[in-house]
Amino acid sequence: MKLHDLVPNPGSKKEKKRVGRGISAGQGKTAGRGTKGAGSRSGEGGHLYRQGGNLPFYRRLPFIRGEGFTPPNQVTFNEVNLDQLSEAFKANSEVSPESLAEARLLRDIRNPVVVLGRGEMTVPLKVRVHRISAGAKAKIEKAGGTVELIA
Repeated sequence: MKLHDLVPNPGSKKEKKRVGRGISAGQGKTAGRGTKGAGSRSGEGGHLYRQGGNLPFYRRLPFIRGEGFTPPNQVTFNEVNLDQLSEAFKANSEVSPESLAEARLLRDIRNPVVVLGRGEMTVPLKVRVHRISAGAKAKIEKAGGTVELIA
């Protein structure tokens, strides 16, 4: 078999119908569009937003309309829980964003860190983070640790 022997399967390729090429071609004159009316004109179909008296598509869907707005200055925090801290750090060690990054507890090191109160605190730790929940702070101080907030 050579390259010139390669042909597509019979019937798999079909030539495009050439409309508007004269009466003998079978699709001359109106070119399969019927006579008169919007469907026979070029540019028919219009734009997405016009639906001829129907409620437009973009007004039928409430979630597309944008209720309210997204605040541009949102802050996404790295959330760390107490049970993660007591597993990853030894007693009296310092917990900071840098040490949390080394322990691979942060999702994105560019974002600030918040400590949340899930789990129990068993070891005293020196915690330096951007934000901490009241429950987490109480548990850390009860275990003998200290809490310092970073600006």
